[in-house]
Formats: sequence, structure tokens, C-alpha cells
Amino acid sequence: MPVDPSALATWANAVTVSRILVSPLLFTVIPIGNAGSWLALSLWFALCVSDVLDGYLARRQGTTRSGAFLDPLADKVLVLGAMFTLVSRGMFDILPVLIIAIREVIVSIYRVVVGAKGVTVPASRIAKIKTLSQQLAVGFALAPLTAKNMTYTWLTLLWLAVGLTIISGVQYAVRAFRPRFNLGRTAN
Repeated sequence: MPVDPSALATWANAVTVSRILVSPLLFTVIPIGNAGSWLALSLWFALCVSDVLDGYLARRQGTTRSGAFLDPLADKVLVLGAMFTLVSRGMFDILPVLIIAIREVIVSIYRVVVGAKGVTVPASRIAKIKTLSQQLAVGFALAPLTAKNMTYTWLTLLWLAVGLTIISGVQYAVRAFRPRFNLGRTAN
């Protein structure tokens, strides 16, 4: 049975809120240095898989405005929290994480502003791939088998995420300003 688009209490939202609430536990178990941690990797994997679960539930039961806001928020809390924790633990450099964070904040503010006008901004295909590359970068940095001996794997994924972050940010900017400036349209 489809849910009311204005509903707050849905199974998808419950999974999303759970992801936000469990995230600080993950941040506390991320080890210092390139040691990796099976516990941190397991929590990371579970939290990433739960993103797929809440998306499945939302599509099955119907999407809500609250879910459209909460799901990207949970993604940002999880990814940026893990990345900044990895910066504080000496694994990630601050520059790529700041680039990613700035784009995420700008796009989130944009979503809130247009959302107040009743407009939803779904994630683009590149933005979804960007999120996956961010998740993989963190996952490989947490995995004991790759954290120390295969740093090139997660560093490559991190910089790929930066590139996709910039590209998807430009996409959102073009979409946001195109109607205002009538870019790409010819006058009749």
C-alpha cells in the first residue's frame, strides 16, 4: 500500500534515521593510522547496504518528502563523518575531503531552498556513482587487507570521488541556473 508523500513514519525513513544514529559508533571504532579494522569495515558495509535497503523500501512503498530530505542527509553524515574521521586518524588528506564536503554542503543547501518551493532534486546518475566511489574509498581504507598494503586502491578511489564530485556539482549548477539565464535555448 502506497504511503502518503507527506508521511514521516515509514519503514524507509526508519532505516534512514537508524543509519544516522549508528554513524557515530562507526566513527569511534575507526582506528588510528593505516591499521584497518574488521569491526569498522563491517559497520561501514552494513550502513552502506542499509542505504540500498531504504531505497528499496521507498520505491516499494512510495517515496515521501521527508525521505527525499533524510536519505541524502544520511549519506552525507555517513560519508563525510567517516572521511573526516579518517583525516583525523591520519589516513586521508584534508584537501580531497574538503572539496567533497564543500560540494555536498552547497548541493544540500540548494536542495533545501528549492525543496521549500516544492521542487525535489533527485540524484543524477553521476552523483550516484560519486557516492559509490566515496563509499568504496572509505571501505578500502577501513579494510585491514588494503588499508596498509594497498593504499593506492583507496587513494585512487578517493580522487575519483573528487573528480565525480566536481562534475556532478557542475551538473547541478547548470540545471539550477539554466532556467534563470535561459542557457542553451534559442529565442523564437
